[in-house]
This record gives sequence, structure tokens and C-alpha cells, in this order.
Amino acid sequence: MTELAHYVNGAAVAGMSGRSQPVFNPATGTSEKTVALASVDEVNKAVAAAKSAWPAWSKTPALRRARIMDKFKSILWDRAPQLAEAISSEHGKTHDDALGEVTRGLEVVEYATSAPSFLKGEFSENVGPDIDCQMIRQSLGVCAGITPFNFPAMVPMWMFPIAIVTGNTFVLKPSERDPSASLLLAEWLSEAGLPEGVFNVVQGDKEAVDAILHHPDIKAVSFVGSTPIAQYIHQTGTSMGKRVQALGGAKNHMVIMPDADLDMAASALMGAGYGSAGERCMAISVAVPVTDAVADALIEKLVPQIEALKIGPAADRDSEMGPLVTEQHLNKVRGYIDSGESQGARVVVDGRGFKQDKQGYENGYFIGGTLLDNVTEDMDCYRNEIFGPVLSVVRKQSYQDAVDLIHGHEYANGTAVFTRDGDVARNFSQDIEVGMVGINVPIPVPMAFHSFGGWKASIFGDHHMHGMEGVRFYTRIKTTTTRWPTGQRTDPEFTMPTLG
Repeated sequence: MTELAHYVNGAAVAGMSGRSQPVFNPATGTSEKTVALASVDEVNKAVAAAKSAWPAWSKTPALRRARIMDKFKSILWDRAPQLAEAISSEHGKTHDDALGEVTRGLEVVEYATSAPSFLKGEFSENVGPDIDCQMIRQSLGVCAGITPFNFPAMVPMWMFPIAIVTGNTFVLKPSERDPSASLLLAEWLSEAGLPEGVFNVVQGDKEAVDAILHHPDIKAVSFVGSTPIAQYIHQTGTSMGKRVQALGGAKNHMVIMPDADLDMAASALMGAGYGSAGERCMAISVAVPVTDAVADALIEKLVPQIEALKIGPAADRDSEMGPLVTEQHLNKVRGYIDSGESQGARVVVDGRGFKQDKQGYENGYFIGGTLLDNVTEDMDCYRNEIFGPVLSVVRKQSYQDAVDLIHGHEYANGTAVFTRDGDVARNFSQDIEVGMVGINVPIPVPMAFHSFGGWKASIFGDHHMHGMEGVRFYTRIKTTTTRWPTGQRTDPEFTMPTLG
């Protein structure tokens, strides 16, 4: 059985803690690999490597750092299918979905190659008599990323490309459920010319996470995952004096107005609700049709499409939806459907009875797409993030009722409205208290040169990810005010300098 371990100082490193756990293929329910779980000492060694590499890397010209990232981008582009296969084999998502994940990560790498531009700083001449002032952005030092299972390549690439090109070194702690992608990324960065110690990977569980949070040499921590863990990481990290950006859970609503194109809305809900088996923080899990007539018509369009979903392994390129990541998560999702039904929701399409009949995949963690109608705000299936292919329909009778529903939820990650009315669209965009908004776009994930992040309990910390917000998070401002002597000498001044 293959053991996946760490990557430190430009080379693979075997685990030394004596602890490991199996890595499963969700499509088959079997394990052919294990992953080492790092001890505190192993985390310390990775941080020490990153700390040692930082002084030279931080002084490397930004253009040279960007060229290494550009080389990495080319490798990533050429080998995207290989990375996608590694993702699918441990996460379960379809091959095309995994390729899409790689592409969205690659876009951040492309943005990072612009480092010489976004690190230019500012300069003002003669802010006072013969006095100039400049502002520059400098790196922080050693930074760390703690990433989730659902995007084992994309989410790390939301973090380390920006951190690295701005002059930091990086320690990545990926999910122990699908660790192979992180090791491929590390190998390819080294192949692109990244110096030893600049990028390191430590596999592990909570012991590794806590070691990162408490390490005095780590200056900033990025995290994506569930809200309780995000809150814990933010509180712990900031108490240790670190910068922390921690993205948490979501419950994303899509409002369908009476004037919406229902065919477009139904198609959008299929992809946004059931793509990647719903294991996305930007998945639409709540449809909010305005009026019962819209709800009935929408459900009529959705049912045959849900029932026709092609559910299977990534090895079958016709598959539209793969399995869930673990057996435990499969049982959790089934439990939310059970609770919705017991609390009064109508199960229009029931995925609990789905059986995978493809040979060799009968024991995979598959579930069918599920549609719940007459869901109300007090139900567990509405309040909580299910993270599975379960779409809830919450009927509302007016636009304002739909907005109030969204504002009443603790999460505010993403939302969308489908309408032909420009006034509705503009008001929704301006007034909705959610971090990412789509107008006739179901999954409003910003492009890499913008920034990603929600509001309320969907984020802890002041900075969103990638784009200029990412640059700001991984750098700190230094201003230098300069006056060169002209041979004149003055007496000391004890009042507040005004320079003017």
C-alpha cells in the first residue's frame, strides 16, 4: 500500500510520526493508499525550512519570482489531465469537473505572474521641502494554508501563488482525505525552478493544524472549510498574533422571479445544485421561487432533469455527478434528507435509494440527486449546510419576502437572482447583504483578478482571497520618508513635523 507523505526543502519526505490513515477512492469504497499524519516536530521542520528560505526569496526580484510562476503555469496547463485524475481518484468528482477545478486554480497562477505590476508601490516627490515619500509592499515571512477536501488543487492555488510571488514562503496542510494533488503541485513548483524551502507540504490532521496555529514563525494563515473550524482557526491564530483569513460555510440562495426564463433557471439550478455532488461552498442549495405558480412550473422542469442525472465514477467520461467523499459524509447527507422529510418537507425526487450498478463501483459512496419542496426556515435541512446533492425549494410570495429570507440566514457567502427586470437586478445587487452576487449567473465565483469571499458567518478576517485582496493579505506596507542633507544644519525640532 502506497504511503503519501510530506514535501520539504524541495523533496518528498517520509512520515516519521508513526501515525497514518487510509485514503479512499470514493467511487469504489476501497483504499490503496495511506497518508502520513505529521507530528508537531515534522511541522516544525517544514516551518524551519520555509523560514531559512525566506530571506533570499524575499529579496529575489519580483520579475524573477513571476517567471518561475509562469513556468509553473505552463507545466500545470500541460499536465492538467494528470492532476484531474489524481483529484477524481481521491475526491470522486467527475473528470471534467476536476479539470474545471484545475483551470480555476490556474487562473490565479496566471494572475500571480503579474507580481511586478501589483507590487509597484507609490511615490510622491516633494511632500515637503526637499522631502520625498514612497510606499512599498513587503512580504510577511512564512505563511501557511489549511485547505479542504472539496477542492484539493484549486483552493491551495487561491493561496500559495499570491503568497509566493509577493516574497513569502509557504507551508501547505492539505486535507488528509485527498492529499495527492498537493504533492504533484509541490513537485511541479520545484521543476519550475522554485528554490528549496519556498513551498512545503505537511500532511496531517488536527495535530498538524494546531502546530501551525501555535508556531511563532508563521505570520499568516489562510483557511477554507466549515464555519466552526474557521471560527476556531481565526480565534486561535489571531490570539497568537497572526494574520488570518478563514472562509467558512455557506447556504446559497437563488431567487427566481416571475419574469425569469424558467428554462434558463432550471438548467442553472441543475449545474449549481448537483455539480460536484453539491460539495461546493458556492453550490446553490436553496431555490426561492417567487409565487407558487413559479415554484410549480420550476419543479415540473427540474424533476425529469434530476431523474436523468448520469451518476457514476470519473472513469466513465459520461458521468455528470460522482460519489460523495466518504461513507460518513454519505450517511450525513442521507440524514439531512430524513430530517427534512420528518419535519414536513415533501421529497419530490429521492436520491436515497440510488444504487450504483456499474461493475466494480457497487460499494462507492453514491447518492442520487434529491429535490425537497415546501422547505421552511426552521428545518434542519434549511438551516445547515448539507454539502451534498440536495436542493431545497423555499416558496415565497414576493421579492421582499425572498430578500428577507436570505438576510435571515447566518451564512452570506453567495446568492443569485434570475430575472429580466433591470430594476430588480440592480436593487438586488446593491441591497443584498451577501458577499458574492450573481444576476442570471448561478455560481458567481469571481475571476482570479477579483477577490473571493462571503459575509457574516461565511468569513472570519478582514481580507478575501486572491485578487488584490490576496496581495494585501500577504504583504504589509512600509513607507519611507527621505531627505538628503544639503550641507545646512538646523537645531532640533520638538513639535509635530508637518513637512509642508
